[in-house]
Amino acid sequence: MKIYYERRLKNISRELRNNSTLSEILLWNELKSRKMQGYQFMRQKPIKRYAVDFYCSKLKLIIEIDGVSHYGKDEKDKERQEELEGLGLFFLRFDDLDIKYKMDEVVREIKKRIKEHQCYNPLAPFVKGDYMLLTLWKDEVNRQHV
Repeated sequence: MKIYYERRLKNISRELRNNSTLSEILLWNELKSRKMQGYQFMRQKPIKRYAVDFYCSKLKLIIEIDGVSHYGKDEKDKERQEELEGLGLFFLRFDDLDIKYKMDEVVREIKKRIKEHQCYNPLAPFVKGDYMLLTLWKDEVNRQHV
């Protein structure tokens, strides 16, 4: 499914990436380079008329960090989340302080969401070297069904 966004967000997203908060940097260090079980995450990804903190297209997962910029905007955040969930996307929200002081719990929660996703979608993304394993697995399945 292709997700569209407003073109003006491209520059805004770039600016947000260049001026990340400490919590965004800390979480990005856990997500970048497919570190999270082989899934590729993007940061400050434009979706529709919003820029979300982190997004994984394979999981259809948005991760938002609720820090100072979100205080007093609960109703706006709720509307935004409902609109994006209407596209079939899923949300995980973490408090800024949890990212800074409870990163192990945050990572555990993200991995839990990935595991739930894999239960419904058994073919996980490729990690380096997995192509050969998948090829061998497909060959084995084909032999069993012949």
